[in-house]
Amino acid sequence: MERLETDVLVIGAGAAGLVSALDLEMYDVVVLAKAPAGEGSSSAWAQGGIAAAVGKDDHPAHHKRDTLDVGVELSCEKAAHVITYEGPALIDALINWGVNFDRTDEGDLCLGREAAHSFRRILHADGDSTGKEIMRALGQAVQNSDHIRLISDATAYDLIEKNGRVIGARASRHDGQKVTIFAKAVVMATGGIGSLFGYTTNPEESCGEGLAMAARVGAKLADLEFVQFHPTAIDVGVKPMPLATEALRGEGAHLIDSRGVRFMPSVHKDAELAPRDVVARAIWRRVKAGEKVYLDCREAVGADFKNRFPTVYGYCMEAGLDPTTHPIPVTPAAHYHMGGVDVDLNGRTSVDGLWAVGEVACTGVHGANRLASNSLLEAVVFGRRVAKDIQAVKAIDVKFEDANAETSGSLDLSDQLASVLYGAAGVERHEAGLYTALVKVVGWEEKQDSFSPSFKNKLMAAKMILACALERSESRGGHFRSDYPDTDAEQAHRSKTSLKEIDAFIRGLNIGVNIQGTIQSCQTLA
Repeated sequence: MERLETDVLVIGAGAAGLVSALDLEMYDVVVLAKAPAGEGSSSAWAQGGIAAAVGKDDHPAHHKRDTLDVGVELSCEKAAHVITYEGPALIDALINWGVNFDRTDEGDLCLGREAAHSFRRILHADGDSTGKEIMRALGQAVQNSDHIRLISDATAYDLIEKNGRVIGARASRHDGQKVTIFAKAVVMATGGIGSLFGYTTNPEESCGEGLAMAARVGAKLADLEFVQFHPTAIDVGVKPMPLATEALRGEGAHLIDSRGVRFMPSVHKDAELAPRDVVARAIWRRVKAGEKVYLDCREAVGADFKNRFPTVYGYCMEAGLDPTTHPIPVTPAAHYHMGGVDVDLNGRTSVDGLWAVGEVACTGVHGANRLASNSLLEAVVFGRRVAKDIQAVKAIDVKFEDANAETSGSLDLSDQLASVLYGAAGVERHEAGLYTALVKVVGWEEKQDSFSPSFKNKLMAAKMILACALERSESRGGHFRSDYPDTDAEQAHRSKTSLKEIDAFIRGLNIGVNIQGTIQSCQTLA
């Protein structure tokens, strides 16, 4: 087994992890990634852009107000203040790292508008390749940094905890070789949970493993039930699903049904620019009824599509669809997790030695629903805050002693799990579906010795999301219960929990009496 020691271990190579690593220039940093920097992260897939109040008529106070409004009373006001007021400085930092944002002929930053933003404040790069450009620049900066070692062929599957402190992680390289990395500080930047669902816009690497790893060492969790489904994933039979960026609707593209009738004006006063959860449910109900829904960009974008939105144009043409002459078929898909590992305003978790940043973390800024293009902003703002906090911690004498690594099997049922989770905890949820899915997942856990380390983490993440969705008996933001369709004022609070508390909740449901059939089916698959 390979063994490494470092000052700081960053697990994940998306925007949040790389900003933290770059700002820790006085330390020896190891960045652990499943794929080369940017290739396996949702950051690189972000088309819409990054939001910041940098326009002449805009102000962080306006951006903060929009963020809180979309969060449906659950957004943390302090966290919203942090990202909106510190955001402009991070835009400058990204530019200094080499990010080439789109500019006008006069040299000013081009600013677009997206749903629920009251001003044009969305910065883009190459039209709809913002995430790709940010990751290109950050990746180049990492390559030019002497203090960072990038390991881009290994998947972390377990944290190492000693006497209540996280001191490293275990990982497996793509060739099967195990590697143990010890560190005085560990930054979890593993991304979200999108690929746990059958329909998703996320890369397969975003599968909730970091959430499970942190929960297993006792980290507090928050708001796990709140999953954002992007309304306009391109429905052409590809997984992950290509994304028709929200910027298209910002420029006037309309949603139409199979008869060519526009339906969003009758659903919400802001029509296609309503909050994402509203638009996603409006589309989902038509899809569920057997209808096809399309994004019609012909008039709003037309012949200039290839130049203004080259990424979406390329996706469509690869599928044999010309978006300048035909509407784009769309459907909702899992896109972003508002919940995650509970952290403070410096990215610290409840476990010593462990920080979390990016989508795996829950700062509380998004509340029950994320404002479009705030995710990249949160990633870079808190990436810098985590680095500053680690630098502020006094030197710690850590003994790098490893506990025995647990053994595991190789069975992986990810496709079955994705189908179960999308069906039960998708755009619309209800008690019977959530309970049935939880029975299945708990039954699978009874046979977890047969499963690969990666799938065990996925199972745990799915279990926690299902349990939290079952416990919140109301509808709010990204969490919609058809059996509790109204928002309950008494539940206007964030969900703070732990793996221990979730397991206690599940035990109280008496699920054990219903899992025998699931265990038997699992034995058959094994």
